[in-house]
Amino acid sequence: MFHTLNFPPHLLRMGIVLASILLVVGLVSPMMTLTQFYFFDNSFSVFSGLTELFSSGQYLLAIIVFLFSVLLPFVKLFLLFKLAGLSADASRAQQKILHLMHDYGRWAMLDVLVVAVLIVTVKLGAVATVEIHWGLYVFAAAIVLIMYLTDRVVKQNKGDEEA
Repeated sequence: MFHTLNFPPHLLRMGIVLASILLVVGLVSPMMTLTQFYFFDNSFSVFSGLTELFSSGQYLLAIIVFLFSVLLPFVKLFLLFKLAGLSADASRAQQKILHLMHDYGRWAMLDVLVVAVLIVTVKLGAVATVEIHWGLYVFAAAIVLIMYLTDRVVKQNKGDEEA
């Protein structure tokens, strides 16, 4: 077995704050521009895409995108922030939340899938090009950082339980 690197709780919390900032910037920044017939340009962020989905009557898809790309990442960040300093003497409820986050951590990649679905839902004409912008990379960095921090918190908690 290998020893996992334990970070002090304040470093984990700083990482969580950084991930929160990246997530907010990634959600409001332009992710892509769609160009149709070389004349019509539409730039989209997650929030502008949500607005477009709601205004076009795609309520179910808009709610799914909102839940998985906006609400759940913030809930996860909030829980991570609360649990970053968790030790073996944590309450049973905190332990259960931590283990649920670990067990269902693979669903974190659903955020990336949701952005892909958002891209596909934009109606393309006969001739269209998609230009990717920096907002997509910032959003992806936030998701990867959240996944990493979740892994660190879970592994540190498991280390505390074994000690």
